[in-house]
Amino acid sequence: MTTTEPAQAPAEPVRTRVRTGPGQGLTWSLRGRGPDDVPVLADAGPPLGRPAGPATGRGVRVCVVDSGVERDHPLVGPLAGSWVVVKDGESGEITVEPTTTGDTCGHGTACAGIIRRTAPECEIHSVRVLGERFSGTGDILMAGLRWAVEQRFDVVNLSLSTTRTRFAQELHSLADSAYFARTVIVASAHNTPVESFPWRFASVISVGSHQEDDPELHLYNPDPPVEFFGPGQNVTVPWLGGRTIRTTGNSFATPYVAGLCARVLSAHPRMTAFQLKNALYLSAANVRHAPRPSSPPPSSTPASSTPAGDTRDDSEN
Repeated sequence: MTTTEPAQAPAEPVRTRVRTGPGQGLTWSLRGRGPDDVPVLADAGPPLGRPAGPATGRGVRVCVVDSGVERDHPLVGPLAGSWVVVKDGESGEITVEPTTTGDTCGHGTACAGIIRRTAPECEIHSVRVLGERFSGTGDILMAGLRWAVEQRFDVVNLSLSTTRTRFAQELHSLADSAYFARTVIVASAHNTPVESFPWRFASVISVGSHQEDDPELHLYNPDPPVEFFGPGQNVTVPWLGGRTIRTTGNSFATPYVAGLCARVLSAHPRMTAFQLKNALYLSAANVRHAPRPSSPPPSSTPASSTPAGDTRDDSEN
């Protein structure tokens, strides 16, 4: 999926969260503070990337930014929330509003159904940014994705991309904001070998599709930028009218990986975004876990000292 028109400032979110202003909360160095002053409650994560015991996505909030989701589809079930991004034709103002309109073309329903199948007890939300012809505009996409990040969903499924480079910087900044806020964006690679965004960014989990028959198998790509491959070729997905279709595309591999993320997070809720990406790497079917090589004997030659950067004290600046 691609977007077209120039981005505009997104609307304020429906729910208000306390946000820090520019520069607030930043720590460039720890001066006058030690380890006890910056405690972190951590989760080691699952061994080899797979959570022990049942992990069904319970307690994990997943947002599908797409064409909407058909309500009460038997393969999707109930939605925890449904919104639509609306642009006023006269003023150009963009708002994110609650909606009961469902899905405009089936694409979002397919993605939500794959997430439900993979992580059956996760909480699914929908933000509609696409229209009836599987297309949308850049400002609508940016508003919907930004709103989802500001709501601090645990996982955002984005089976969309834009080839418009003018959106790249804003998308990059938004993806980084999500990463540091522990909102994991799982983004679909373009179906053709063209430059598009935001899947190209390292702060997101990027997904293409593989042709293996095993619907529970994902692979790590040893030659990124797309990092993971999921089942997305000739797969059965829910569609409009309560029915199903068979279809192919990276769009449908992406929610499978998003569902895996929800499952891991349900068992290990304190995992960071980079831990989660590592869990996907460790659990990929093509990653071999070789034994650690024995350490070489210590060298008799002293290691050279290389400065890590400018060591001047600029504390007065």
